[in-house]
Amino acid sequence: MSALSAPGLPPAAEHPLFRRLMDSGICPSLSAGEFEAFAAQPGNTLIFFSEEPAKYREVLDLAVILPELSKAFAGRFRSCVLLPEPARVLQHRFGFNKWPALVMLRDGEYVGAVAGLRDWSTYVKEIGRLLVAPVSRPPAIGVAVRSEAGDSHCH
Repeated sequence: MSALSAPGLPPAAEHPLFRRLMDSGICPSLSAGEFEAFAAQPGNTLIFFSEEPAKYREVLDLAVILPELSKAFAGRFRSCVLLPEPARVLQHRFGFNKWPALVMLRDGEYVGAVAGLRDWSTYVKEIGRLLVAPVSRPPAIGVAVRSEAGDSHCH
């Protein structure tokens, strides 16, 4: 996961690309408290987990790509954006470890995620796959486990 420092960029909530995304009506910004009700609606929900552009410039690219994905898959999902604070609060539930990320839910249940910035053809392929994939359990973020005794086998 590469974090680029880009001082001088406005916070996500104030950046023109995020403002355009949120003001378009296609992709509302949700607080952590609003998330459950929005995600539980029937059908597919594509969630944009963002971070601060000064830390991860890739979020600006995804802020441009998401409306195009909405057009390409017209009517197949609703979308929302979680600005950095609520995204960090909810990220642990969905098992991704790269920013930015798109997470697909169906009827409030996890389907899958596309983490990190990808090229257009990969997004189209992955979103198409997620739209027909069954719901599943979100992956856990791995935590290294090491034996204090240094044993290499289980007891």
